[in-house]
Amino acid sequence: MWLLPLLRKSCLIANHLRGVNADFTWYRIINACNLPQARHDIVVDIYERLPVPFGLVRFGVAPDHPEVKNVINTFTQTAHSERFYFHGNVNVGMDISVEELKEAYHAVVLSYGAEGNRSLAVSGEDLIGVFSARDFVGWYNGHPSNKELHPDLNCETVVILGQGNVALDIARVLLSPLDMLKKTDITQRALQTLAASRVRRVLMVGRRGPLQIAGTIKEVREMINLPGTKADLLPVDYDGIAEALNDLPRPRKRLTELMIKTLKMEDGGQEVLPGADGKRVAGIRLAVKKLEGSGEGAQAIPTGHTEDLECGMVICSIGYKSLPIDPAVPFDPRRAIVQNNLGRVQGTAGLYCSGWLKRGPTGVIATTMNDSFDTARIILNDLEAGTLDMSIHKPGAQDITALLKARGVREVSFSEWEKINSEEVRRGEALGKPREKLLDVEEMLAVAWS
Repeated sequence: MWLLPLLRKSCLIANHLRGVNADFTWYRIINACNLPQARHDIVVDIYERLPVPFGLVRFGVAPDHPEVKNVINTFTQTAHSERFYFHGNVNVGMDISVEELKEAYHAVVLSYGAEGNRSLAVSGEDLIGVFSARDFVGWYNGHPSNKELHPDLNCETVVILGQGNVALDIARVLLSPLDMLKKTDITQRALQTLAASRVRRVLMVGRRGPLQIAGTIKEVREMINLPGTKADLLPVDYDGIAEALNDLPRPRKRLTELMIKTLKMEDGGQEVLPGADGKRVAGIRLAVKKLEGSGEGAQAIPTGHTEDLECGMVICSIGYKSLPIDPAVPFDPRRAIVQNNLGRVQGTAGLYCSGWLKRGPTGVIATTMNDSFDTARIILNDLEAGTLDMSIHKPGAQDITALLKARGVREVSFSEWEKINSEEVRRGEALGKPREKLLDVEEMLAVAWS
């Protein structure tokens, strides 16, 4: 969870649990403050639960998308600013409270993403072999909280519930030739498991139709063009779709045309089903639905029919949800967001939010980047308008560091993170990879403080 406080002589904090983080927010604020017309008395402090920064980029971006991870280079340049300080290994909400941060800083920005999972709320969801997309992605991307995950890929068929980019990423990782993955920063543990995998078929199941899938054309095209893999789309799902093409927005039209071109033309209530032992997943029962309405407003209506599919694993990629961090922060449990107006947290001056915590878990990285820029602009506007009273002295990190030290919490600085980075790169080079991530927090701390 990233969380940020802002001020003069001390400004912005972040703390990362998982999911979308504050990378874009602090990058925007620091760089906005470097403009000739901007004020230069702002200092940014980021508080991060883990000893390592870059949450979403490090733990969420697919390992075979290194071009997306290049943004880390830009973040690192920003982090070397003399007005930026990284405080890793600090869990906001446990080691330090939001109220204590507000006392120390002129403004605090919460940007800790969505570490909760949306539940299927169906029978069999807790069977062995059923995983959340968040945990599965964390497993192959090396998140410390998923280091003990041991997915059993000794099966031919995996079902993924969901049709967004995360679902497509997981399908691609499961089916990619091993030689492609060996050149990425996927963890060695995941690579070894995938090397022994028997998975030959991945079924992606969506509640609605082709016109409503959440994946983007880049990820769909990658899946279609994956070496050694054939996309098998169901013709019945595309009845009447061609006639609707001209009325679609251009991005949706291009995506739909790609799927129609790929279509394989040939004849041919939900529940997770247990095997004979009653403990392990053996299949999934799907409720067959029909669409009523059109476009994004189409509704999936039950037909009363069901269809059973055999599989050895089910991965639920139906979305994430944010969780409350601190009782002092107003939280909407139904929408799973912090209550806010354009990023200003309701009912409490000097408290802001950004990313999925602000608007819900939707959109791609560019969406989150633009959203964080909006929050940064709101903060800078409030500074200029005097909404944030900068005449009041705020001690910033000086007081917070003292409180943490008294509580036995030792921080990790950015230069200490760079020790971890160097060690990961060294280990990766020995394996012919960009890096081999450390999976254990204690090992990270040992390297950082060596």
